[in-house]
Formats: sequence, structure tokens, C-alpha cells
Amino acid sequence: MNTLTRCPGLYCGRELLPDGNWSDCGACPRGFRNNMLSACELCEEIPSFYDWLYLGFMALLALVLHWFCIDTVAMRRSIPKEVIALHLSALLEILAACFITLQLTEPVGSFTIKSCRSYKLSDWYTLLHNPNPNYETTLHCTQEAVYPLYTMVFVFYAFAVLIMLLVRPLIARKFLPKKGKFSIYAALYFFPILALLHAVGSGLIYYSFPYITIILSVLSNAAHFAFKLNQTMKSLVLSSISDIKNIVVILGHWLLHAYGIIAIAALRGSTIHPAMLALVPLPALFYILTARFTDPHKIHNE
Repeated sequence: MNTLTRCPGLYCGRELLPDGNWSDCGACPRGFRNNMLSACELCEEIPSFYDWLYLGFMALLALVLHWFCIDTVAMRRSIPKEVIALHLSALLEILAACFITLQLTEPVGSFTIKSCRSYKLSDWYTLLHNPNPNYETTLHCTQEAVYPLYTMVFVFYAFAVLIMLLVRPLIARKFLPKKGKFSIYAALYFFPILALLHAVGSGLIYYSFPYITIILSVLSNAAHFAFKLNQTMKSLVLSSISDIKNIVVILGHWLLHAYGIIAIAALRGSTIHPAMLALVPLPALFYILTARFTDPHKIHNE
């Protein structure tokens, strides 16, 4: 075809052939996306700040699950050096997987990436938008319209599992030989689950992860305090500032809460005002101040 004409559907495009003609309507090659005229254009945009926050959330999710599984199998009230070694191992594994994934993404060997931005939810689900002109033949135009935000996560998961299998057994055998191996088994379960969730709900996660982060941080913060045997205000405050493990857990919740607040501001296109970060310690303070009103021993049935 000598003249470029629009294709049916949202994501069908035409490629410019070596002879100067245009191809039939179909899916654009990987790393390309159709423009308003249905011509396949190379993805050369710089990811937005929100895109980086999304990728960071996917890495943080895997890291937090690693740490949760390590704490669960260790069953220690304190944080001994054996558990710290496994925590550091998980952190280094995730950082190494992020480093390799960034290096292998176009442009190769750089910490920057070129992408096609996500403008709406349907960009993540091009499979559901293959057009059927005149109800005769379906044009298969499934492609990665949000290149490379979709495939990068799968590559990251693959390297995270590979590096874990190479490094963690050595660390676990040296520092926590009896229970450390169970954190590896747990990761071999939750990584496929994370991959499945990303494959099915990546677009929903992309637009909702700021709210997911805040909700999970608040629930986790409440659960952390709820397991304390002494629910008095004085005891909750003292345990929060005197126990190293409690301090680390509370600071982790605060950082996650701040991450969610910053992501919500980026999603809405708002500037991040410093006063917004004053909301970070609010869930912990609210629980401590209201715990005495929810003591079940003070509830009497008449």
C-alpha cells in the first residue's frame, strides 16, 4: 500500500516497508506503538516519575515478601545476626535483579529506558481490543503498548529467582541451616503467584498500587501493634522506642506509607507538598491513642 490509511481498532498499525510501501494492518513490532495515523512508531519516550514508582513498587513487593517469609520461618522476637544476614541477602538479590534488568532493557547497558507511556487502562490489555471489521475477520493486534513496563517485571522476577537460587542456599546453610531453607521454598511459591497476578492484573495494579501501598501499610501497622500483649498507651509507646525490631518495623511502615502518598500525588499530577508527609506517622499514633477504647476486657454485655 502506497498511501498510509488508518487501521480499525485501537492498537492496529502499519509498518513502513523497505520499498517505501506500508504493510497491512496488524500488531506493531515489540518496542513500537501505533500513532494517530496508525503508523508504527518506535517507543522513545522517557518513563514518567510515576512509571518509575510503579517499577519500584513491583521490586519492593518482592523484597517485603522475602523479609516477611524470613521473619516467619526464623520465629525470633529480636533480630539476631543470622536473620540480618538473610535479610541482607534478600536485599542484595533484589538489587542485583533490578540492576541486570535495567542493563538488559533498551538502550542496553544503560540505567535509563525508552518506553511507550500508558495513557489508559486498555493499553495494558490489547488482547481484549482486537477489532473485527464487518464481523468477518478478526485482526490480531495484540502487542505491548506500554513497552517495556509489562515485560520488564517478568524479566525481573526471573532474575530474582535465579539469583536467589544461586546465593541464598549458601547464606542459609551458613547462618540459619535448619530454618533458612524454608524462606527459599516460600519464595518459590510466591514468585509464580506474583507473576500470575502481574500477567492478569498489571493494568489494575499500575493505576491502584498507591492505594494498595497505603492500605497494606495501615493494616500491617495495626496488626503489628495488635499482637502486643500489653495494649496500654504507655507500653505501646515504650516498646516502639526501646525495642530495635519494633523501631525497624515501624520505620518500614512509615516508609511504605510515604511511598504511597508520593505515588498518589504523582498519579494525580500534583506537586508533593512537605506537609503531606506529616500524615506518615498518623496510623501508628491513631492506634496508640485509641487502643484503650477497643480493649475487649472493657466491653460488657448487658
